[in-house]
Amino acid sequence: MKPIDVLSQFFGFESFRGSQAAIIDRVLDGGHTLVIMPTGAGKSLCYQIPALMPDDTETSPRPTVTLVLSPLIALMKDQVDALRARSIEATFINSSLSREEREKRYAEVAAGWYRLLYVTPERFRKPDFLDVIARREVRLLAVDEAHCISEWGHDFRPDYSRLIEIRERLGNPTTIALTATATPDVQADIVRQLGLRPDQIELFHEGIERPNLRLNIEEVWGDEEKFEHIIAVCDRYSPSTGSGIVYFTLIRTLERFSELLRQRRVPHVCYHGDLERNDRRRIQNEFMQGHCPLVLATPAFGMGIDKEDIRFVLHAEIPGSMEAWYQEIGRAGRDGLPSDCLLLYDEADLTTQMEFIRWSNPDADFYHRVYDLIAHDDERASAFGLDWLREQLHAKQKHDHRLETVLGMLDRYGVVEGTWDDESLQLEVLTSLPNELLDHERLALKLRRDQEKLLALVRLIRHEGDRMDFIREYFGQARRNLIAPSS
Repeated sequence: MKPIDVLSQFFGFESFRGSQAAIIDRVLDGGHTLVIMPTGAGKSLCYQIPALMPDDTETSPRPTVTLVLSPLIALMKDQVDALRARSIEATFINSSLSREEREKRYAEVAAGWYRLLYVTPERFRKPDFLDVIARREVRLLAVDEAHCISEWGHDFRPDYSRLIEIRERLGNPTTIALTATATPDVQADIVRQLGLRPDQIELFHEGIERPNLRLNIEEVWGDEEKFEHIIAVCDRYSPSTGSGIVYFTLIRTLERFSELLRQRRVPHVCYHGDLERNDRRRIQNEFMQGHCPLVLATPAFGMGIDKEDIRFVLHAEIPGSMEAWYQEIGRAGRDGLPSDCLLLYDEADLTTQMEFIRWSNPDADFYHRVYDLIAHDDERASAFGLDWLREQLHAKQKHDHRLETVLGMLDRYGVVEGTWDDESLQLEVLTSLPNELLDHERLALKLRRDQEKLLALVRLIRHEGDRMDFIREYFGQARRNLIAPSS
Protein backbone atom coordinates (compact mmCIF):
# COMPACT_ATOMS: atom_id res chain seq x y z
CA MET A 1 0.00 0.00 0.00
CA LYS A 2 1.25 3.48 -0.92
CA PRO A 3 0.61 6.78 0.88
CA ILE A 4 -1.75 7.89 -1.90
CA ASP A 5 -3.81 4.74 -1.30
CA VAL A 6 -4.10 5.55 2.42
CA LEU A 7 -5.11 9.11 1.56
CA SER A 8 -7.87 7.88 -0.71
CA GLN A 9 -9.09 5.06 1.54
CA PHE A 10 -9.36 7.00 4.80
CA PHE A 11 -9.65 10.65 3.81
CA GLY A 12 -11.31 10.54 0.38
CA PHE A 13 -8.74 12.66 -1.45
CA GLU A 14 -7.17 11.63 -4.75
CA SER A 15 -4.03 13.76 -4.57
CA PHE A 16 -1.75 15.48 -2.07
CA ARG A 17 -1.37 19.25 -1.81
CA GLY A 18 1.80 21.31 -1.79
CA SER A 19 4.69 19.57 -0.03
CA GLN A 20 2.58 16.90 1.67
CA ALA A 21 3.82 14.03 -0.50
CA ALA A 22 7.49 15.03 -0.12
CA ILE A 23 7.11 15.40 3.65
CA ILE A 24 5.42 12.00 3.98
CA ASP A 25 8.09 10.30 1.83
CA ARG A 26 10.85 11.80 4.00
CA VAL A 27 9.14 10.69 7.22
CA LEU A 28 8.63 7.16 5.88
CA ASP A 29 12.33 7.09 4.99
CA GLY A 30 13.14 7.88 8.62
CA GLY A 31 14.03 11.55 8.10
CA HIS A 32 13.39 14.12 10.82
CA THR A 33 11.27 17.01 9.58
CA LEU A 34 10.13 20.51 10.57
CA VAL A 35 6.95 21.64 8.82
CA ILE A 36 5.75 25.24 8.71
CA MET A 37 2.45 25.33 6.88
CA PRO A 38 -0.51 27.74 6.94
CA THR A 39 -3.55 26.88 9.02
CA GLY A 40 -5.91 24.66 7.06
CA ALA A 41 -3.22 23.48 4.61
CA GLY A 42 -3.22 19.89 5.88
CA LYS A 43 -0.36 19.63 8.40
CA SER A 44 -1.98 16.75 10.29
CA LEU A 45 -1.97 14.48 7.22
CA CYS A 46 1.83 14.68 7.22
CA TYR A 47 1.95 12.38 10.27
CA GLN A 48 -1.46 10.70 10.04
CA ILE A 49 -0.69 9.08 6.66
CA PRO A 50 2.63 7.56 7.87
CA ALA A 51 0.84 6.35 11.01
CA LEU A 52 -1.62 4.36 8.90
CA MET A 53 0.93 2.71 6.62
CA PRO A 54 1.19 -1.08 7.23
CA ASP A 55 3.87 -2.27 9.65
CA ASP A 56 6.96 -4.06 8.43
CA THR A 57 6.64 -7.18 10.60
CA GLU A 58 10.28 -8.14 10.03
CA THR A 59 11.66 -4.89 11.47
CA SER A 60 8.75 -4.19 13.84
CA PRO A 61 7.80 -7.35 15.77
CA ARG A 62 5.60 -5.28 18.11
CA PRO A 63 2.58 -3.22 16.90
CA THR A 64 3.78 0.29 16.15
CA VAL A 65 2.12 3.51 17.25
CA THR A 66 2.50 7.13 16.22
CA LEU A 67 2.69 9.28 19.33
CA VAL A 68 1.35 12.82 18.93
CA LEU A 69 2.31 15.48 21.47
CA SER A 70 -0.45 18.08 21.52
CA PRO A 71 -0.68 21.07 23.89
CA LEU A 72 -4.44 21.27 24.40
CA ILE A 73 -6.97 18.72 25.62
CA ALA A 74 -9.76 20.22 23.49
CA LEU A 75 -7.55 20.17 20.41
CA MET A 76 -6.64 16.49 20.73
CA LYS A 77 -10.25 15.50 21.43
CA ASP A 78 -11.43 17.21 18.24
CA GLN A 79 -8.69 15.53 16.20
CA VAL A 80 -9.36 12.08 17.67
CA ASP A 81 -13.12 12.43 17.14
CA ALA A 82 -12.52 13.33 13.50
CA LEU A 83 -10.21 10.33 13.01
CA ARG A 84 -12.56 7.87 14.68
CA ALA A 85 -15.38 9.13 12.46
CA ARG A 86 -13.21 7.83 9.58
CA SER A 87 -12.77 4.43 11.30
CA ILE A 88 -9.15 5.21 12.19
CA GLU A 89 -7.78 3.65 15.38
CA ALA A 90 -6.91 6.72 17.42
CA THR A 91 -7.30 7.79 21.02
CA PHE A 92 -6.02 10.25 23.59
CA ILE A 93 -4.95 10.03 27.22
CA ASN A 94 -5.20 13.19 29.30
CA SER A 95 -6.53 14.64 32.54
CA SER A 96 -10.12 14.82 31.21
CA LEU A 97 -10.47 11.05 31.69
CA SER A 98 -11.63 9.46 34.91
CA ARG A 99 -9.25 7.06 36.62
CA GLU A 100 -11.21 4.09 35.30
CA GLU A 101 -11.21 5.44 31.74
CA ARG A 102 -7.51 6.19 31.90
CA GLU A 103 -6.60 2.72 33.20
CA LYS A 104 -8.77 1.13 30.51
CA ARG A 105 -6.96 3.06 27.76
CA TYR A 106 -3.58 2.23 29.28
CA ALA A 107 -4.50 -1.46 29.05
CA GLU A 108 -5.68 -1.08 25.46
CA VAL A 109 -2.50 0.74 24.40
CA ALA A 110 -0.32 -1.87 26.12
CA ALA A 111 -2.27 -4.62 24.33
CA GLY A 112 -1.41 -3.13 20.92
CA TRP A 113 -4.55 -1.12 20.18
CA TYR A 114 -4.48 2.20 18.29
CA ARG A 115 -2.27 3.51 15.49
CA LEU A 116 -2.34 7.10 16.78
CA LEU A 117 -2.08 8.12 20.43
CA TYR A 118 -2.44 11.77 21.46
CA VAL A 119 -1.00 13.00 24.78
CA THR A 120 0.28 16.24 26.30
CA PRO A 121 4.01 16.37 27.07
CA GLU A 122 3.10 16.54 30.78
CA ARG A 123 1.92 12.91 30.51
CA PHE A 124 5.58 11.86 30.55
CA ARG A 125 5.71 12.82 34.23
CA LYS A 126 3.46 9.82 35.00
CA PRO A 127 5.27 6.53 35.79
CA ASP A 128 2.23 4.44 34.78
CA PHE A 129 2.22 6.03 31.31
CA LEU A 130 5.97 5.49 30.92
CA ASP A 131 5.44 1.82 31.73
CA VAL A 132 2.68 1.48 29.12
CA ILE A 133 4.42 3.33 26.29
CA ALA A 134 7.58 1.25 26.86
CA ARG A 135 5.59 -1.78 25.67
CA ARG A 136 4.96 -0.24 22.25
CA GLU A 137 7.30 0.63 19.42
CA VAL A 138 6.88 4.31 18.58
CA ARG A 139 7.29 4.48 14.80
CA LEU A 140 6.90 8.25 14.67
CA LEU A 141 6.87 11.10 17.20
CA ALA A 142 4.77 14.03 15.98
CA VAL A 143 5.07 17.33 17.86
CA ASP A 144 2.01 19.42 17.04
CA GLU A 145 1.95 23.19 17.61
CA ALA A 146 5.74 22.97 17.73
CA HIS A 147 6.21 26.66 18.55
CA CYS A 148 5.33 25.59 22.13
CA ILE A 149 8.75 23.87 22.23
CA SER A 150 10.67 27.12 22.09
CA GLU A 151 11.07 29.35 25.10
CA TRP A 152 11.10 32.21 22.57
CA GLY A 153 7.76 31.07 21.13
CA HIS A 154 4.52 32.84 22.07
CA ASP A 155 2.98 29.79 23.75
CA PHE A 156 5.93 28.16 25.55
CA ARG A 157 5.25 24.99 27.56
CA PRO A 158 8.14 23.99 29.89
CA ASP A 159 7.45 20.25 29.52
CA TYR A 160 8.21 20.58 25.81
CA SER A 161 11.76 21.43 26.87
CA ARG A 162 12.11 17.80 28.01
CA LEU A 163 11.82 16.55 24.44
CA ILE A 164 15.40 15.30 24.33
CA GLU A 165 14.67 13.09 27.34
CA ILE A 166 11.29 12.06 25.90
CA ARG A 167 12.81 11.09 22.56
CA GLU A 168 15.51 9.05 24.32
CA ARG A 169 12.85 7.18 26.34
CA LEU A 170 11.06 6.35 23.10
CA GLY A 171 14.23 5.10 21.41
CA ASN A 172 14.90 8.31 19.43
CA PRO A 173 12.17 7.70 16.82
CA THR A 174 11.73 9.59 13.59
CA THR A 175 10.35 12.98 14.59
CA ILE A 176 8.18 15.51 12.79
CA ALA A 177 7.48 18.95 14.30
CA LEU A 178 4.65 21.05 12.88
CA THR A 179 3.41 24.62 13.34
CA ALA A 180 1.72 27.40 11.41
CA THR A 181 3.91 30.17 12.84
CA ALA A 182 7.59 30.20 13.80
CA THR A 183 10.14 32.97 13.44
CA PRO A 184 13.69 32.03 12.39
CA ASP A 185 14.81 32.12 16.05
CA VAL A 186 11.98 29.79 17.03
CA GLN A 187 12.74 27.43 14.13
CA ALA A 188 16.35 27.09 15.26
CA ASP A 189 15.28 26.62 18.90
CA ILE A 190 12.81 23.87 17.95
CA VAL A 191 15.66 21.90 16.33
CA ARG A 192 17.87 22.42 19.38
CA GLN A 193 15.14 21.38 21.82
CA LEU A 194 14.59 18.18 19.83
CA GLY A 195 18.25 17.31 20.40
CA LEU A 196 19.01 17.39 16.68
CA ARG A 197 21.65 19.13 14.61
CA PRO A 198 20.51 21.40 11.76
CA ASP A 199 21.88 18.91 9.21
CA GLN A 200 19.70 16.14 10.66
CA ILE A 201 16.36 17.81 10.01
CA GLU A 202 14.79 19.15 6.83
CA LEU A 203 12.69 22.27 6.87
CA PHE A 204 9.57 22.38 4.71
CA HIS A 205 8.40 26.00 4.78
CA GLU A 206 5.19 26.43 2.80
CA GLY A 207 4.89 30.06 3.80
CA ILE A 208 2.25 31.65 5.93
CA GLU A 209 0.01 33.22 3.30
CA ARG A 210 -3.70 32.54 3.10
CA PRO A 211 -4.83 34.30 -0.11
CA ASN A 212 -8.50 34.18 0.89
CA LEU A 213 -7.89 36.25 4.04
CA ARG A 214 -8.26 40.01 3.65
CA LEU A 215 -5.99 41.64 6.25
CA ASN A 216 -6.93 45.17 7.32
CA ILE A 217 -5.87 47.48 10.14
CA GLU A 218 -7.86 50.54 11.21
CA GLU A 219 -6.60 53.12 13.69
CA VAL A 220 -9.39 54.17 16.06
CA TRP A 221 -9.83 56.43 19.06
CA GLY A 222 -12.08 55.18 21.84
CA ASP A 223 -14.85 52.64 22.26
CA GLU A 224 -17.38 54.47 20.13
CA GLU A 225 -15.30 54.11 16.95
CA LYS A 226 -14.54 50.48 17.81
CA PHE A 227 -18.22 49.73 18.23
CA GLU A 228 -19.06 51.32 14.88
CA HIS A 229 -16.54 49.05 13.15
CA ILE A 230 -17.85 45.95 14.95
CA ILE A 231 -21.44 46.75 13.98
CA ALA A 232 -20.40 47.42 10.36
CA VAL A 233 -18.65 44.04 10.06
CA CYS A 234 -21.55 42.20 11.74
CA ASP A 235 -24.06 43.91 9.40
CA ARG A 236 -21.93 43.00 6.36
CA TYR A 237 -22.12 39.32 7.21
CA SER A 238 -25.56 39.12 8.83
CA PRO A 239 -27.28 37.73 5.70
CA SER A 240 -24.69 34.96 5.35
CA THR A 241 -24.54 31.59 7.06
CA GLY A 242 -21.00 32.11 8.33
CA SER A 243 -19.68 32.96 11.77
CA GLY A 244 -17.48 35.62 13.32
CA ILE A 245 -15.15 36.11 16.29
CA VAL A 246 -14.42 39.42 18.01
CA TYR A 247 -11.33 39.17 20.22
CA PHE A 248 -10.76 41.28 23.34
CA THR A 249 -7.81 41.39 25.74
CA LEU A 250 -9.79 42.26 28.88
CA ILE A 251 -12.90 40.51 30.16
CA ARG A 252 -14.39 43.77 31.44
CA THR A 253 -14.04 45.34 27.98
CA LEU A 254 -15.65 42.27 26.40
CA GLU A 255 -18.59 42.52 28.81
CA ARG A 256 -18.98 46.26 28.13
CA PHE A 257 -19.22 45.67 24.38
CA SER A 258 -21.51 42.70 24.94
CA GLU A 259 -23.98 45.01 26.68
CA LEU A 260 -23.79 47.48 23.79
CA LEU A 261 -24.54 44.66 21.33
CA ARG A 262 -27.49 43.50 23.43
CA GLN A 263 -28.91 47.01 23.31
CA ARG A 264 -28.66 46.80 19.50
CA ARG A 265 -30.24 43.31 19.62
CA VAL A 266 -27.24 41.66 17.98
CA PRO A 267 -27.29 37.97 19.00
CA HIS A 268 -23.96 36.69 20.35
CA VAL A 269 -22.30 34.60 23.04
CA CYS A 270 -19.34 35.46 25.28
CA TYR A 271 -16.37 33.23 26.02
CA HIS A 272 -13.59 33.93 28.53
CA GLY A 273 -11.47 32.20 31.14
CA ASP A 274 -13.55 33.26 34.16
CA LEU A 275 -16.50 31.14 33.04
CA GLU A 276 -17.07 27.72 34.55
CA ARG A 277 -15.69 24.85 32.47
CA ASN A 278 -19.16 23.53 31.63
CA ASP A 279 -20.27 27.00 30.48
CA ARG A 280 -17.20 27.34 28.28
CA ARG A 281 -17.86 23.94 26.74
CA ARG A 282 -21.54 24.76 26.14
CA ILE A 283 -20.74 28.13 24.54
CA GLN A 284 -18.04 26.62 22.33
CA ASN A 285 -20.44 23.90 21.19
CA GLU A 286 -23.15 26.47 20.41
CA PHE A 287 -20.71 28.39 18.25
CA MET A 288 -19.19 25.34 16.56
CA GLN A 289 -22.63 23.94 15.70
CA GLY A 290 -23.77 27.26 14.23
CA HIS A 291 -26.49 27.97 16.81
CA CYS A 292 -25.00 31.40 17.47
CA PRO A 293 -22.92 32.94 14.67
CA LEU A 294 -21.04 35.55 16.74
CA VAL A 295 -18.76 35.07 19.73
CA LEU A 296 -17.01 37.75 21.77
CA ALA A 297 -13.92 36.11 23.20
CA THR A 298 -10.63 36.54 24.97
CA PRO A 299 -7.61 34.55 23.72
CA ALA A 300 -8.87 31.69 25.93
CA PHE A 301 -11.00 30.89 22.84
CA GLY A 302 -7.98 29.49 21.10
CA MET A 303 -6.46 26.42 19.51
CA GLY A 304 -8.96 23.74 18.64
CA ILE A 305 -11.50 26.14 17.11
CA ASP A 306 -11.65 24.36 13.78
CA LYS A 307 -14.80 25.74 12.14
CA GLU A 308 -14.73 26.05 8.36
CA ASP A 309 -17.11 28.96 7.81
CA ILE A 310 -15.70 31.70 10.07
CA ARG A 311 -16.13 34.70 7.80
CA PHE A 312 -14.40 37.29 9.98
CA VAL A 313 -11.99 37.59 12.90
CA LEU A 314 -11.93 41.06 14.40
CA HIS A 315 -9.49 42.22 17.08
CA ALA A 316 -11.05 45.00 19.16
CA GLU A 317 -7.79 45.38 21.12
CA ILE A 318 -4.21 44.85 19.99
CA PRO A 319 -2.93 41.30 20.73
CA GLY A 320 0.31 40.73 22.61
CA SER A 321 2.45 39.65 19.66
CA MET A 322 2.62 39.13 15.93
CA GLU A 323 2.47 35.36 16.49
CA ALA A 324 -0.66 35.56 18.66
CA TRP A 325 -2.40 37.77 16.13
CA TYR A 326 -1.52 35.51 13.19
CA GLN A 327 -2.60 32.37 15.05
CA GLU A 328 -5.96 33.94 15.90
CA ILE A 329 -6.77 35.27 12.43
CA GLY A 330 -5.87 31.80 11.15
CA ARG A 331 -9.26 30.61 12.38
CA ALA A 332 -10.96 32.53 9.57
CA GLY A 333 -11.79 31.14 6.14
CA ARG A 334 -10.74 27.52 6.56
CA ASP A 335 -13.20 26.62 3.79
CA GLY A 336 -11.09 28.67 1.37
CA LEU A 337 -13.75 31.35 0.86
CA PRO A 338 -13.00 35.08 1.28
CA SER A 339 -12.88 36.18 4.92
CA ASP A 340 -12.02 39.42 6.70
CA CYS A 341 -9.39 39.90 9.40
CA LEU A 342 -9.62 43.36 10.94
CA LEU A 343 -7.40 44.75 13.68
CA LEU A 344 -8.67 47.90 15.44
CA TYR A 345 -5.68 49.79 16.81
CA ASP A 346 -6.17 52.26 19.64
CA GLU A 347 -2.79 53.40 20.95
CA ALA A 348 -4.23 53.50 24.48
CA ASP A 349 -4.55 49.70 24.39
CA LEU A 350 -0.76 49.35 24.34
CA THR A 351 -0.67 50.13 28.06
CA THR A 352 -2.80 47.06 28.76
CA GLN A 353 -0.54 44.78 26.75
CA MET A 354 2.58 46.18 28.40
CA GLU A 355 1.03 45.34 31.77
CA PHE A 356 0.19 41.83 30.55
CA ILE A 357 3.80 41.34 29.48
CA ARG A 358 5.03 42.49 32.89
CA TRP A 359 2.61 40.16 34.68
CA SER A 360 3.68 37.21 32.55
CA ASN A 361 7.37 37.83 33.28
CA PRO A 362 7.94 37.86 37.05
CA ASP A 363 11.55 38.28 38.13
CA ALA A 364 13.54 35.73 40.13
CA ASP A 365 12.94 37.54 43.41
CA PHE A 366 9.18 37.27 42.93
CA TYR A 367 9.47 33.52 42.23
CA HIS A 368 11.48 33.21 45.48
CA ARG A 369 8.88 35.10 47.51
CA VAL A 370 5.95 33.02 46.23
CA TYR A 371 7.84 29.75 46.74
CA ASP A 372 8.82 30.68 50.31
CA LEU A 373 5.23 31.56 51.21
CA ILE A 374 3.70 28.33 49.94
CA ALA A 375 6.58 26.17 51.23
CA HIS A 376 7.03 27.69 54.69
CA ASP A 377 3.69 29.35 55.47
CA ASP A 378 1.56 26.64 53.90
CA GLU A 379 -1.09 26.53 56.65
CA ARG A 380 -2.19 30.14 56.15
CA ALA A 381 -1.77 29.88 52.36
CA SER A 382 -4.00 26.78 52.32
CA ALA A 383 -6.59 28.36 54.60
CA PHE A 384 -6.90 31.80 52.96
CA GLY A 385 -6.02 31.17 49.32
CA LEU A 386 -4.88 33.58 46.63
CA ASP A 387 -6.29 36.68 48.31
CA TRP A 388 -4.01 36.19 51.30
CA LEU A 389 -1.00 35.53 49.07
CA ARG A 390 -1.72 38.68 47.06
CA GLU A 391 -1.79 40.75 50.25
CA GLN A 392 1.64 39.44 51.23
CA LEU A 393 3.09 40.06 47.78
CA HIS A 394 1.53 43.29 46.51
CA ALA A 395 -1.10 44.60 48.91
CA LYS A 396 -1.64 47.87 47.03
CA GLN A 397 -1.88 46.36 43.54
CA LYS A 398 -5.02 44.23 43.50
CA HIS A 399 -4.93 43.70 39.73
CA ASP A 400 -1.35 42.43 39.58
CA HIS A 401 -1.44 38.93 38.04
CA ARG A 402 2.18 37.87 38.54
CA LEU A 403 1.07 35.42 41.25
CA GLU A 404 -1.10 33.46 38.80
CA THR A 405 1.84 33.33 36.35
CA VAL A 406 4.18 31.99 39.04
CA LEU A 407 1.75 29.30 40.22
CA GLY A 408 1.17 28.21 36.64
CA MET A 409 4.91 27.98 35.96
CA LEU A 410 5.56 26.11 39.21
CA ASP A 411 2.92 23.60 38.17
CA ARG A 412 4.31 23.27 34.61
CA TYR A 413 7.84 22.73 35.92
CA GLY A 414 6.61 20.10 38.40
CA VAL A 415 7.58 22.15 41.47
CA VAL A 416 4.07 21.91 42.93
CA GLU A 417 0.91 19.99 42.25
CA GLY A 418 -2.65 20.60 43.36
CA THR A 419 -5.33 23.26 42.94
CA TRP A 420 -5.79 26.88 43.90
CA ASP A 421 -8.44 29.58 43.84
CA ASP A 422 -9.31 32.77 45.72
CA GLU A 423 -10.60 30.91 48.78
CA SER A 424 -8.04 28.15 49.30
CA LEU A 425 -4.89 26.46 48.04
CA GLN A 426 -4.41 22.71 48.02
CA LEU A 427 -0.77 22.59 46.95
CA GLU A 428 2.00 20.13 47.64
CA VAL A 429 5.57 21.33 47.13
CA LEU A 430 7.44 18.55 45.31
CA THR A 431 10.87 20.03 44.67
CA SER A 432 12.96 23.19 44.80
CA LEU A 433 12.82 26.00 42.25
CA PRO A 434 14.52 25.11 38.95
CA ASN A 435 17.47 27.15 37.75
CA GLU A 436 15.41 28.44 34.81
CA LEU A 437 13.21 30.42 37.24
CA LEU A 438 16.15 31.79 39.21
CA ASP A 439 18.33 33.05 36.36
CA HIS A 440 18.01 36.87 36.41
CA GLU A 441 19.61 37.33 32.97
CA ARG A 442 17.46 34.66 31.34
CA LEU A 443 14.23 36.11 32.78
CA ALA A 444 15.23 39.63 31.74
CA LEU A 445 15.95 38.41 28.21
CA LYS A 446 12.54 36.71 28.06
CA LEU A 447 10.87 39.98 29.14
CA ARG A 448 12.76 41.91 26.46
CA ARG A 449 11.82 39.36 23.79
CA ASP A 450 8.13 39.62 24.70
CA GLN A 451 8.30 43.40 24.51
CA GLU A 452 9.96 43.15 21.08
CA LYS A 453 7.16 40.86 19.84
CA LEU A 454 4.58 43.50 20.75
CA LEU A 455 6.74 46.20 19.17
CA ALA A 456 6.87 44.17 15.94
CA LEU A 457 3.08 44.24 15.74
CA VAL A 458 3.08 48.00 16.28
CA ARG A 459 5.66 48.33 13.50
CA LEU A 460 3.38 46.32 11.22
CA ILE A 461 0.52 48.68 12.02
CA ARG A 462 2.71 51.68 11.20
CA HIS A 463 4.27 50.07 8.11
CA GLU A 464 3.64 52.14 4.99
CA GLY A 465 4.70 49.49 2.47
CA ASP A 466 3.27 46.05 1.69
CA ARG A 467 2.25 44.63 5.06
CA MET A 468 2.42 41.08 3.73
CA ASP A 469 6.09 41.58 2.89
CA PHE A 470 6.65 42.71 6.48
CA ILE A 471 4.89 39.58 7.81
CA ARG A 472 6.88 37.28 5.51
CA GLU A 473 10.14 38.80 6.67
CA TYR A 474 9.13 38.50 10.34
CA PHE A 475 8.33 34.80 10.03
CA GLY A 476 11.45 34.12 7.98
CA GLN A 477 9.63 33.01 4.86
CA ALA A 478 12.33 34.66 2.75
CA ARG A 479 15.08 32.76 4.62
CA ARG A 480 14.17 29.14 4.07
CA ASN A 481 17.74 27.87 4.34
CA LEU A 482 18.09 28.72 8.02
CA ILE A 483 17.93 24.99 8.67
CA ALA A 484 20.03 23.18 6.10
CA PRO A 485 18.41 20.16 4.40
CA SER A 486 20.11 16.90 5.14
CA SER A 487 22.11 15.43 2.28
